[in-house]
Amino acid sequence: MKKLLNTLYVTLPDAYLAREDENILVRIKDEIKFRIPIHNLESIVSFGYTGASPSLMSLCAQRGVGLSFITENGYFLARVTGRVNGNVLLRRKQYRLADNPEESLYLANHFIIGKIANGRSVLMRAIRDHEKVIQSEEVLCAISQLTRNLQKIENATCMDSLRGIEGDSARTYFGVFDHLILTNKADFFFNERNKRPPLDNMNALLSFLYTLLAHDIESALESVGLDPAVGFLHTDRPGRSSLALDMMEELRPYLADRLALSLVNRSQVSKDGFSYSEAGGVTMSDETRKTVITSWQKRKQEEITHPFLNEKISIGLIPYAQAMLLARFIRSDLDAYPPFFSK
Repeated sequence: MKKLLNTLYVTLPDAYLAREDENILVRIKDEIKFRIPIHNLESIVSFGYTGASPSLMSLCAQRGVGLSFITENGYFLARVTGRVNGNVLLRRKQYRLADNPEESLYLANHFIIGKIANGRSVLMRAIRDHEKVIQSEEVLCAISQLTRNLQKIENATCMDSLRGIEGDSARTYFGVFDHLILTNKADFFFNERNKRPPLDNMNALLSFLYTLLAHDIESALESVGLDPAVGFLHTDRPGRSSLALDMMEELRPYLADRLALSLVNRSQVSKDGFSYSEAGGVTMSDETRKTVITSWQKRKQEEITHPFLNEKISIGLIPYAQAMLLARFIRSDLDAYPPFFSK
């Protein structure tokens, strides 16, 4: 199993990334604020606009360290990658499967099964831990509906049918998500999922975490030799990492939604860390982004027993483990792709 390395998150808007031999430097004007050896990193995410030196980009490409640029609001801008990893035969088979409607539907089914099951687990965990506080009746009804939708997936014979089940499940899950917010309800209410831009504090927090997760999944897919742009559930679109979005479906409830709820319910974030733009969207302050990123990194260091591999891994390696299992299935080393199921 791959070793979990660090991700360097650069949140200072005027920071410039540079190289000194085998080290990554973070500079503010002429002052070096931070230095780290390249071999300690698996990726770099920059929220600034100043940029990075060509030498630094070259070093990252040579060492397989993903370098992504994201706006302060969490919107993906660009990603610098090196030579394609993995066997070309793996990607050729990935493309053939993506062009086959039956094979695409099979894999899409598994991604959505993971999404619905893990969303249901988030709700069940909330009932188990906070039964006396949560409005259990509505949440239990949602759990029952998600269970029925899992059974319906077996009869989904086309992608439109599957997307209909997925859409109903998302509405059901997010329809009771507000019940899982136990503190600061006036500041972190949740009426519906919205994005581009997020219109409230909770959606802004979720969108930011989804951006971090998307970066990790895309890096994981590239590391095992798969093409993140060619998916099975999400259609091809220039500039979109469709396969990364596919895999995000099953991992968002466990990796992002639960962390967002913890940050709010433990009062680790507050309304002061969010502001409304002229366009009506909500943005996070630099300090709040740092708080979220720190919690995200700590969460990734925690260990679980992977339900399929049956071995202990860091939570941050879950995207890599699933990417590896997907590659094994595409190579025909596995009879089926096993979604990640959380407890």
